[in-house]
Amino acid sequence: MTAQDGRIISMRNLYKVYETQEQPLLALEDVTLDVRGGEFVSFVGPSGCGKSTLLNIIGGLLELTSGELWFKGQDQREPRHEIGMMFQTPVLFDWRTVLDNVLLPVEILGRDKGAYRRRAMELLDLTGLKGFETAYPRQLSGGMQQRVALSRVLIYDPEVLLLDEPFGALDEFTREAMNLELLRIWNTTHKTVIFVTHNINEAVFLSDRVVVMTPRPGRIAKVLDIRLPRPRAREAMKLPAFAEHVFDVREVLGVAH
Repeated sequence: MTAQDGRIISMRNLYKVYETQEQPLLALEDVTLDVRGGEFVSFVGPSGCGKSTLLNIIGGLLELTSGELWFKGQDQREPRHEIGMMFQTPVLFDWRTVLDNVLLPVEILGRDKGAYRRRAMELLDLTGLKGFETAYPRQLSGGMQQRVALSRVLIYDPEVLLLDEPFGALDEFTREAMNLELLRIWNTTHKTVIFVTHNINEAVFLSDRVVVMTPRPGRIAKVLDIRLPRPRAREAMKLPAFAEHVFDVREVLGVAH
């Protein structure tokens, strides 16, 4: 398959079955979706519906059971540097400074650390961490640690960002601040983002499209286009269209089987 119409990720009839001692567990069933370059797409659904499983398959961290998955027209089965992942916990190394944590992927990829140092400093400035280069993770708040994790994902300039509930463990105030920060960075970098969340308001506020998943086995119940103006600010949540979109997502979740 070749990439067409700006598609960067294409999924066709994806299935994932986990082999267990009791009986096979069907986690994902017949998932078909295209994601265009530069698009912000969120997946929402009940716990255990396979959202994170799907993200790990897209990132090449988990093998699909059947179906087809392409990245820019190429078969996607392995991790690649064009696809970056960020998880709910920042997974920072306590003995490394903020700057050295950001530079970690550069070392793993065998690239010249010195050449990326300036880029790392730019990212720390972009994410509001200028002045914390020599701090250690234990000296940072949860929100600041997630900013470090986001900078670390961006350091090697992936085309696609896979974000698995990156702000789920944060308090509501910090979470909202991080959502605004993520949108600002997205507007600046034009990355393709696939975002997993349990928070319907968050999904609607951030996204171009919201993909609603059914309870396990995870299927796509509906894909909703979000018609809110961009760039988005906090005031977008006051718009009647925002409330309508949130209601639509809730309605789909209520009838999904």
